Amino acid sequence: MIVEEELLAGFPADATVPAEAVADSVSASKRILVVLDDDPTGTQSVADLPVLTAWEPDDFRWAFGLAASGSRSPRPERDNPQEQHQPPAAVYVLTNTRSLDPGEAAERNREVVTNALAAARELGLELAFTSRSDSTLRGHFPLETDTIAATLEAQEALGADGVVIVPAFPDAGRVTIGGTHYTRNGSGQLTPVAETEFARDATFGYHNSRLAEYVEEKSGGRYPADRVIVLDLATLRTGTPTESAIAIADALAPATDRTPIAVDIVTENDFRRLALGLAEAERRGKRFIYRVGPPFVRGRIGQEVKAPLSSAEALGPDAPPRGGLVVVGSHVGQTTRQLEALLGRLPSARVVELDVERVLAGDESHVAETAELVAASLATGDVVVHTTRTLVTADTAAGSLAIARRISAALVDVVRRTLAAVRPRFVVAKGGITSSDVAAHGLGIRHAIVRGPMLPGIVSLWEPMDGPALGIPYVVFAGNVGDDASLADVVAKLSYQKDQGELPEGTDQ
Repeated sequence: MIVEEELLAGFPADATVPAEAVADSVSASKRILVVLDDDPTGTQSVADLPVLTAWEPDDFRWAFGLAASGSRSPRPERDNPQEQHQPPAAVYVLTNTRSLDPGEAAERNREVVTNALAAARELGLELAFTSRSDSTLRGHFPLETDTIAATLEAQEALGADGVVIVPAFPDAGRVTIGGTHYTRNGSGQLTPVAETEFARDATFGYHNSRLAEYVEEKSGGRYPADRVIVLDLATLRTGTPTESAIAIADALAPATDRTPIAVDIVTENDFRRLALGLAEAERRGKRFIYRVGPPFVRGRIGQEVKAPLSSAEALGPDAPPRGGLVVVGSHVGQTTRQLEALLGRLPSARVVELDVERVLAGDESHVAETAELVAASLATGDVVVHTTRTLVTADTAAGSLAIARRISAALVDVVRRTLAAVRPRFVVAKGGITSSDVAAHGLGIRHAIVRGPMLPGIVSLWEPMDGPALGIPYVVFAGNVGDDASLADVVAKLSYQKDQGELPEGTDQ
């Protein structure tokens, strides 16, 4: 194990940078950040921003016309069409490309960028693009950033000078120091990310923790490690925020033709210094695409770190006195431990298992029976639906991905059938692909507002703005974040038993 304090001893100390300074620079640029999120967990670090699960030009018009608001339950589609809105600083688009094969992922990125640009041209808006992916380096890289850059070149005849790579997620224990990406345990000890279970992912595995070498590995040598610009903490923490912004912009001056740029990050102040440096480089004429973990957007647009939502804020005034639905698809060890802790904390919860072998065998009756059991059980308490805990994979990455998609489709069908019979008090989805599919296809959400985190810096709550889930709090919970108690903490905050005591006999469904 590596001690974080020892690594940091060779760099300047952290120093406060106010979020307001970054927000002012964003406001001056008048550029909206469009975040192509390869699963919905990227929203866990931000608040009060629009989320799209569809990306037609009309969807972007809705999002671009939405005033960033902290008030509950805005309904933009009911607003006076003559009323002028201040566009949001960022818009999330749930692409779910981590569940797609490379060809499908590239085509989806092209569609999103093309339609976003079409809507922005109509409204006279300027955009920048971010490819948000996993803080443990899983996903389609560099395919997605290459596709975004190529689409921009085709649409606007302007490419990208650099691809800024910022996977750090300090709230979840992911930090980058000296160009190496680490995961942190509760004692401040660090493990190079390539030595963790995440690097052994059946579809997106890798061997290098140093970001420059990771870039070379994943690009098949097209971007050699020695071509990668590394922005370390010595540069980010140079003097005052103004001085560091200049130092960062100077360091980025050589970037051209999609030069990869790997960035050290340990604290929120590092994100803010980076944001000011990027703004200065862009003021000088540089154009960037970003490949990032969840908190980059918060730092880039100058949002304050929002405190976790309370039960009342999360549920609103009209939460029904019945059980909530927890859907677990992720198979990482962290999720399995969290599931065990949840069942230990809430023994009254009904557990329903979706048998993966029966799903893969094409047993359609199993899905229908599972949904009927879930719907009936919500009348008496919370229900946890999870897949068989034995991970089923294939001999190839593509085959493993296809299996994951079939299992996720079955979970989605259970949710859709359940919602047709009864409206749960809340829905929590555990796992990236799971939460994406549940949102878009199980709950029929097209437009939503991310309201904020359920835990400090992690786990976001969405308010659906349309579809059959309108009014049902939806919690997006990544498979690889939180400690063993985190899932139980979130469910306990939302559960009817938490606030009201046991469910009454014969609760109306």
